[in-house]
Amino acid sequence: GDVIHRMLTATQYIAPLMANFNPSYSRNSTVQYLDNGTVFVVQWDKVYLQGKEDLGSFTFQAALHSTGRIVFGYKEIPVPVLQISATQHPVKAGLSDAFMVLNPSPDVPESRRRTIYEYHRVELDTSRISSLSAVEFTPLPTCLQHQSCETCVTSELTFNCSWCHVLQRYQ
Repeated sequence: GDVIHRMLTATQYIAPLMANFNPSYSRNSTVQYLDNGTVFVVQWDKVYLQGKEDLGSFTFQAALHSTGRIVFGYKEIPVPVLQISATQHPVKAGLSDAFMVLNPSPDVPESRRRTIYEYHRVELDTSRISSLSAVEFTPLPTCLQHQSCETCVTSELTFNCSWCHVLQRYQ
């Protein structure tokens, strides 16, 4: 994609295993998804690393549950992830989120400068990824789960709720 797309994909991802995979190498390689309304699953099945096909195929998946729970499942990891080269593509596993802001450029008034702010990242220890293993992420409680300001403020969660003048509600 374009530069903006590449910058955002470097900072916005849900990645059970990000590497230089080539799903078109084999007829048996597939990337499939399933959405039943409760869980959305993406599975990389028998995919190979570009230029390293002799290492064997990888099979893994990410399951995003409507409850906010995320599960990464690893069925087939033929080599230690630490041995995968990051020369052609970053090798990562985890979650990251970011947003982009367009600011006026001080030098050229009619142009805008794009700034990407990464505000949250969870990186997995890739040395622990192996065949027949899984990782589960469970969401922490938030103020947004409450239906009113009163229930948020009186909840037993350890939030320091305060009034937000912009949103006109407690947060």
